[in-house]
Amino acid sequence: MYQLDGLVIINGTDIWKEFGAFLTEEKKGGRENLNAILKASKVKSHVGVDIREHNGTKYSAKLDVRNQERDITLHFAIFAPTVEEWIDRYSKFLTLVKQGKDGWVTMRLPSLGLTMRLFYVENTDFKSLTYLWEEGVQAGRFKVKFREPEPTF
Repeated sequence: MYQLDGLVIINGTDIWKEFGAFLTEEKKGGRENLNAILKASKVKSHVGVDIREHNGTKYSAKLDVRNQERDITLHFAIFAPTVEEWIDRYSKFLTLVKQGKDGWVTMRLPSLGLTMRLFYVENTDFKSLTYLWEEGVQAGRFKVKFREPEPTF
């Protein structure tokens, strides 16, 4: 069994301990989450002067490179022993990531030594992994898109 506690901390809450939630992948061995977290942002465009009488465009001798905001889509799953508990965990997890603290989500990934300041954009691609109308262990997987205004990378 995998050790899932302490891997993702959102606004001080361990999502595995509190909600039975964790980062998951589309397939075994997938790296979609890691790729999304480590993908570098685009840089802001540089202002140039396009003078008709000169070839090309003229830019400053020193270009000041700054990052654009970036979107990060992460894949989460939630497990629970009953239908009622699964619905409760899912609802509370969505409230945490949507509302954050004053709208901000601070996501800490201790194993990577990273902390990102994000806000919620949307919940996409929900997939139920079990039948919610049957008693027993319940599971669902979904993607959450966040925006990082001041990118880590």
